[in-house]
Amino acid sequence: MQHLLSLKDYSKQQIEDILALAKDLKANPAKYADELKGKSVVTLFEKPSLRTRVTLDIGINRLGGHAVYLDSQNGAMGSRETVKDFAANLSRWCQAIVARVYDHQTLVEMAKYSKVPVINSLCNLYHPCQALADYMTIAEHHEDLSKVHLVYVGDGNNVTNSLLLTGAILGATVSSVCPRGRNVDAQVLKEAEALAAISGGKVQVADSLDDITDIDVLYTDTWVSMGDETPLEQVAEVFMPYQINQALLDKTGATQVLHCQPAHRELEITSEVMDGPSSFILDQAENRMHVQNAVLLTLINRDTH
Repeated sequence: MQHLLSLKDYSKQQIEDILALAKDLKANPAKYADELKGKSVVTLFEKPSLRTRVTLDIGINRLGGHAVYLDSQNGAMGSRETVKDFAANLSRWCQAIVARVYDHQTLVEMAKYSKVPVINSLCNLYHPCQALADYMTIAEHHEDLSKVHLVYVGDGNNVTNSLLLTGAILGATVSSVCPRGRNVDAQVLKEAEALAAISGGKVQVADSLDDITDIDVLYTDTWVSMGDETPLEQVAEVFMPYQINQALLDKTGATQVLHCQPAHRELEITSEVMDGPSSFILDQAENRMHVQNAVLLTLINRDTH
């Protein structure tokens, strides 16, 4: 049995296989209509969600499966009952657990006691399903990901971590450009550098886009992560130089813009760019469903065969 807590534990071939399956799921949905027939997937949410919840619910249904939604109103994991008991009970009934949690350690403990695959749909450290959808979206327009330069601008967070790690495994060039003191975790960067050394990829961090050249894809996220109560206006002055706008596109020559959403228009990204021809943000959102379905089929089939 295999879980998906972070893509850093996956090989290049495994990730490429998931992306290939996701592309086929998108192109030929009827072929997979009964793949999860008679099977159930529990989706746990400690955090609010639009894209993750809807893409899981509809996606599992499209595979003939049954999605069971649980939110924190049922009692936060670890308080009403232990995470161990939560996982042990759920894995007697379902074929996979997909969890969106505050603390990565919750997923680690859940995976320890679950007898079915546990999939991370977001935590404080990683967002692996998002990164898979991101690279799928890029791959739809770039035949060779190893020749792509993805540049993330804004606040270093769980999305940035997963973009660096996944890009490093795939052999891409990934840069993180953030204000000083707001870049990715040093340990994550070290891990990404080690993975890039194996694949022939490249990862780098900077605090200015002036130091970055040959950009294909620009990526941003909200400047304040979910659960952080800091008012956006309070950090706007620090982050405004990292806004993705038309002037930045013209300057860098980037042909693709991505944002994992929810977006704060006219802050980290302008409406002109978000709604413009370089934006692949809605493709990216749709691809969450196809990638998550590919992950579910890969891990459930691995678990049951």
